[in-house]
Amino acid sequence: MFRRTFWFTAGAAAGVWATTKVNRKIRQLTPESLAAQAANKAIEAGHRIKDFALDVRDGMAQREAELGEALGLNADPELPPARRVAALENRNDPQYSKNPTYVERSAYSHNRNEDH
Repeated sequence: MFRRTFWFTAGAAAGVWATTKVNRKIRQLTPESLAAQAANKAIEAGHRIKDFALDVRDGMAQREAELGEALGLNADPELPPARRVAALENRNDPQYSKNPTYVERSAYSHNRNEDH
C-alpha cells in the first residue's frame, strides 16, 4: 500500500511540474510575449550600440590628442595670413597688355556646343 501511495504522489508531482512547464512555454510563445521580448532585445542592442559609439568617440578624441601632442599641434595655432587668389588672365598675353579690362572670350571660355 505504501508503494502505491509513493508512486501515485510521484506521478501527480511529475504531472503538475510538466503542466506548469508547458503552460509557461505556451505563455512565452504568444504573439504579445514574443513582441515584448523582441522589443526588449532591440532596446538592449540599442544600448550596446550607443555604448560602443561612445567608446569609439572617446578613443578618437584620445588618439587625436596623442597625435596632436606628437606633431606639436596642441599649442594655440596662429592663423597664417590670407593668400591672394591667382588671376585667371595671363598677364603676359599681348591681348591683356593692350586693354587690361578686356579678355578675349574665345581664349578663356569653353563653349559646350563646340563638341557636338
